[in-house]
Amino acid sequence: MIRRHLLAAALMLAWPAAAQEVPPAPPAPPAPATVAIVLTTELGPITIALETERAPITANYILRHVDEARLDGAAFYRAMKLVPDGSIGLVQGGIQDGRKLLPPVAHEPTTTTGLTHDEGAVSLARGAPGTAQAQFFIILGNLNGLDAKPAGAGDNQGYAVFGRVTAGMEVVKQIQNAAVSATKGEGAMRGQMIEAPVKIISAKRLIPLPPKPKPVVKPAAKRPAARRR
Repeated sequence: MIRRHLLAAALMLAWPAAAQEVPPAPPAPPAPATVAIVLTTELGPITIALETERAPITANYILRHVDEARLDGAAFYRAMKLVPDGSIGLVQGGIQDGRKLLPPVAHEPTTTTGLTHDEGAVSLARGAPGTAQAQFFIILGNLNGLDAKPAGAGDNQGYAVFGRVTAGMEVVKQIQNAAVSATKGEGAMRGQMIEAPVKIISAKRLIPLPPKPKPVVKPAAKRPAARRR
């Protein structure tokens, strides 16, 4: 009898905890706004999500070059490998014809955008801050050392990440493995210049295609019943 009462009391104590409702998880924050573009190269397409929300200055600067067809006919001309297998490095490309370039864009550091130089990041090449134009590089591996370092000495502003490759990293790898010249290039870029630059045939916004309408299947027409003779 005593054991039965103890069991009933234990169940009464356990019931409220079991009956408590688990609060629903808070909704996930919306993904930052991006605009997708496709670079169609001689080796295949590379799709890039431009960070128009987190890096609006740089992303919209590049988007203007895309919309005005200024990147059509540009090329990837540099391939860098920091380790022999190329798992850490970059490829660089963009407009080298000064007549097609827009004026330089203001520098937008990673400390402002929150972006970083990791696998697939697309960033703007530059000399001094504020001199960058439409030459850019794509990261293979992790090169966070290219991020802004406000506590560092000298030019500590890093490079401006403005997008990320979402498809076509295999094409980026092919570009990185292209034959390089032993003599072309100056300074740190010597020996990294691609012997036959990989042409960017076109650069366009990726506009999702509307879904194809389902074909209307018409019922088969009934054949008239054969007449009996």
